[in-house]
Amino acid sequence: MTAPLSPEGQRLNCSLLRTASGMTSPMDLSVVVPLYNEEESLPQLVDQLLAALRPTGEIFELVLVNDGSTDSTAKVLEQLSIKTPELVGVLLRKNYGQTAAMSAGFDISQGKVIVCLDGDLQNDPADIPLLLEKLNEGYDLVSGWRHQRQDAALQRKLPSKIANRLIGRFSGVKLHDYGCSLKAYRKEILSDMRLYGELHRFLPALAFIEGARITEVKVHHRARQYGSSKYGIDRTFRVLMDLFTVWFMKRFLTRPMYFFGFGGLVAMSGSLLTGMYLLAIKLMGEDIGNRPLLTMAVVLGLTGVQLFCFGLLGELLMRTYHESQGRPIYRIRATLRGGGTS
Repeated sequence: MTAPLSPEGQRLNCSLLRTASGMTSPMDLSVVVPLYNEEESLPQLVDQLLAALRPTGEIFELVLVNDGSTDSTAKVLEQLSIKTPELVGVLLRKNYGQTAAMSAGFDISQGKVIVCLDGDLQNDPADIPLLLEKLNEGYDLVSGWRHQRQDAALQRKLPSKIANRLIGRFSGVKLHDYGCSLKAYRKEILSDMRLYGELHRFLPALAFIEGARITEVKVHHRARQYGSSKYGIDRTFRVLMDLFTVWFMKRFLTRPMYFFGFGGLVAMSGSLLTGMYLLAIKLMGEDIGNRPLLTMAVVLGLTGVQLFCFGLLGELLMRTYHESQGRPIYRIRATLRGGGTS
């Protein structure tokens, strides 16, 4: 976690929630919720969000993103938008994944502060004011910490604990619960980020790279009432791959030759040592033409280095492509505002 601002800085940051460039902002807070097959939980979610936010006096919007659900989530969202003026429904053309759905919500949001949470009712909307209060202490990002998780210990808790330690070690941002979707961000932290893959999980690490001040607060976690978890072992593998990408970006994004040069040096050193060994035994009169295991080891080592380099180059090229083209990783079918469609 990073240190907050001084008292003077805290007062300035508090005022930023109300002013921008000397003008009053029409929107204080945007709540972004990615949805995938949440038709049963959606009405309760909206009711709980309104109950938690209306008493705060903040001007807010609920940006609910339907990520290509195969059930009636889109229909329920349309019905709710008719009677809920604060609701903005976003219908994506297909299922792009949680990262893309969150990106769509971030891009559409108008608030100076953005709060994100899951749509399965496991996050408690009543905790949102706690995050906002902590944000007003001078932080740029406040992450929720599910200190009493209502998940199976073996299936979710243990892998999550291991993942949190790995991510904290690789990223340099020590948080207890990277997997908690309930987080509050200042808009400017997210405005220049281009997300893909499973990078939504690493938003604190990416924000830290940009100099954000980060902390966490304990939040409630509730047992799932409807549906089943969308997480599986395949997603764990993708998260690990993206973790390596974040680590690489943190250390070598502006100096990739440091990484590739080191790998090349190791490979060339191995080749040189192997050559010297073969030369030595050749000078001693031994035949080196019948040593396939040594040849195979050298070839496999060099191939492994090349594959890793190609993979990282591919990550950099993909990031450059997304940022230079300005193309989003999602497509919107329709936007619902107060019952209207745009």
